[in-house]
Order: sequence, then C-alpha cells, then structure tokens
Amino acid sequence: MEERFSSEDRGVAAASCQDMKRILVAEDRPASLELIRTILESAGYQVIEAADGQEALEKASRNAIDLVLLDLQMPKLDGFGVLKQLRSDSSFRHTPILALTASAMESDRDRALAAGFSGYITKPVDIRFLRSEMERLLKIS
Repeated sequence: MEERFSSEDRGVAAASCQDMKRILVAEDRPASLELIRTILESAGYQVIEAADGQEALEKASRNAIDLVLLDLQMPKLDGFGVLKQLRSDSSFRHTPILALTASAMESDRDRALAAGFSGYITKPVDIRFLRSEMERLLKIS
C-alpha cells in the first residue's frame, strides 16, 4: 500500500492536534450539541461532548480541558451543580466556564456570573459572539 503522508507530515499533524484547545461541551439536546460541535471544530477546537452534568464531570476528570461550555438545564446535574464541583477542584479554579442557556433574562445572566461562570451565552447561539467570547477567555486563562 502506498504511503500518502511522510513522517514529517505526520509529525506536523500530531503537533497540530496537541496545540488544539480542548473544549468540553455539556448539552443534553443532540441538535444543539451538533451545532456547537460544528462551530467549534470549524474554528479549530477539539470538542469533548457530554450529554448531562454527571457525564461532564466524568469527562472533565479524565481530560485536560481548556474551556467548558455548560448548558444550565441538564439531566442528572444542572450547570450550576457542575460549576460548583468543577470550581472546588483546584485544576479547574481558573478554567473558563461559560453558561449556555435559552434564558435571555438579565437576572439569569447576573445569577450565572455571580455563581462563578466566566461568561454567559444565550441560545440560539450567536456564532460570532460565541467565538469572540471563547477567544477572549482563552487568552486570559
């Protein structure tokens, strides 16, 4: 079988994968998860998916995560519960964690930020705002 990539090509690809920022996305709605995954992967991020809060904690404990996107209303454990547990872990104390929610009420945003979220993204997701918010947070983390 003909080798299509040189060892140098494979080395560049491996280094590129190592440099990719890893984003944990916890979202219980498959369509929303697919959209967010597509947005993030097209921007060059590696996406780690979780369908509920408990799975998010399990994946966070097994992976090096650069940023977390948490739906606030998930089964098993909501976004606030996940946030509380992640923030109690010293390795996540300074990790950017964004709230993701269908609620656009200013009081909900204030509550999320007061609880310790690094930012607040409303659904439907504004792609430009999501990307800019993530870039901003990843630069300061």
